[in-house]
Amino acid sequence: MKILYAIQGTGNGHLSRARDIYPELKKHGDVDIVISGHQVDMNLPFPVKYRLKGLSFIFGKTGGVSFWQTIRRMHPMELFRDIYSLPVEEYDLVVNDFEPVSAWACKLKKVPCIALSHQAAVAQDIAPKPSCKGVIGRFVLKYYAPYDNQYGFHFKRYADNIYPPVIRREVQALEPVHGKHYTVYLPSYSDAELIRFLHPFRGVEWQVFSKHNKEAFTFENISVSPVQNEDFMNSLSTCAGALLGAGFEGPAEALYLQKKLMVVPMKRQYEQQCNAAALEALGIPVIPALSLKHFRTVNRWINSRTRVEIQFPKETASIAISRLIEDFINKTAQTMNRSMPEFY
Repeated sequence: MKILYAIQGTGNGHLSRARDIYPELKKHGDVDIVISGHQVDMNLPFPVKYRLKGLSFIFGKTGGVSFWQTIRRMHPMELFRDIYSLPVEEYDLVVNDFEPVSAWACKLKKVPCIALSHQAAVAQDIAPKPSCKGVIGRFVLKYYAPYDNQYGFHFKRYADNIYPPVIRREVQALEPVHGKHYTVYLPSYSDAELIRFLHPFRGVEWQVFSKHNKEAFTFENISVSPVQNEDFMNSLSTCAGALLGAGFEGPAEALYLQKKLMVVPMKRQYEQQCNAAALEALGIPVIPALSLKHFRTVNRWINSRTRVEIQFPKETASIAISRLIEDFINKTAQTMNRSMPEFY
């Protein structure tokens, strides 16, 4: 079987999950990879056949998506050319992790596209939603990377086709300890904004991982380092707590390591607002922004010993892929049987 595995390249979550999904797909056929998107901070340990610009939402520096930078980096003609030229029709199966080029290429060429992503779970009505309507966000979840069938990942199994998070083997191999520092990864805030907010907590050691700086530096009780996978995992596994964006993989890994967690959802990013609603329902503290009016909430969290205990299974990638492949083969067989003429 020839499989095309399409991965969203913006951020680290999709690529983190791909490290475990790819080997499982390889068990069922020959796998080619297509990645599209900006702001990729992580390299994959396997070959990538197609690297495309795609269509990405760019992180700002004040806690939200930068619509100006998003528009400025759009290349609509290149996007349309990539959609028309990507040879999805050459594959038996297209598995899509919120990647728009392959998804629209499949729609254009009438090739089945199967979503395997966190967004596929968030989009379902049964998954937790924020109080805001999020009309634009719902539109993006539905039409950004359309699919014919979906399997999702979320913090809870809200439906039969929604699985727990895929916890990377690297994270599973860690031996977490309770240290004194706090790990911070909030890519939609600038280093200056983070230092301004964190600096007043004088008795706390903060280890900040930054998308906006290539050189490590220290300012009093705050160390700032560029995002490096191994450094971040070491910091997370030995921290007293983690202050993270309301993405999916980061909070899931912190919970797997039994870490005290607080999240700050990105402004104007509906998916993160949905994640924050789901985490809050599980008992995770959420603040809407790094503003002074939330200073006391963060201080109480620092001084609290309460943490939410959630157990995530280790074999989610294998289970989800086995189900996806089995359903695909069964559906293909049914389609072939229906198309065969009857002889009497």
